[in-house]
Amino acid sequence: MDQVQDKLLVLRNKLDQIPALQQAEEKTKVPKEYLVVGGGALLIILLFVGTGAGLLCSLVGFVYPAFQSLKCIENKNKGDDVQWLVYWVIFAFFGILESFANFLLYWIPFYYAFKLAFLMWAFLPQTKGAKFLYDSFLKDFLKKENRIESAMADAKKSAESTAEELVNAANEALKKAE
Repeated sequence: MDQVQDKLLVLRNKLDQIPALQQAEEKTKVPKEYLVVGGGALLIILLFVGTGAGLLCSLVGFVYPAFQSLKCIENKNKGDDVQWLVYWVIFAFFGILESFANFLLYWIPFYYAFKLAFLMWAFLPQTKGAKFLYDSFLKDFLKKENRIESAMADAKKSAESTAEELVNAANEALKKAE
């Protein structure tokens, strides 16, 4: 029991740096470490039960990264740009996946718990998972961009020539109709 009290004391010392928790403690008369532990336990239960898990996942996956991205925009040091740009691509990928396959995701147990763990791994400064994904996988794939760009240029040329042929055919048809 002493170990639990020691951990709560350490947590309380860390939470002393957050003024909003001080105000919550004064209003509720509940120690801030209990508020945080209880709130965290409630969020975990909601995440695993499924009630509001999608919303919770989206909020956690959006709020902190959005704040950090805004800080990154204002910062002259552009070292974190890759981290946050890749993170937002990952976040958007999940959004698109869920919009198309939401009925399938219902059958995957603890999907939102895994999604939240993955998103946190991707955005936390201790792990910088998004940057890891970019450095390990995406960078090499995107270096083949010249192939993609040449394929896009070929498609553009093909579309232009097809459009030109259609315009010529339409002009000939109009001339015959006159």
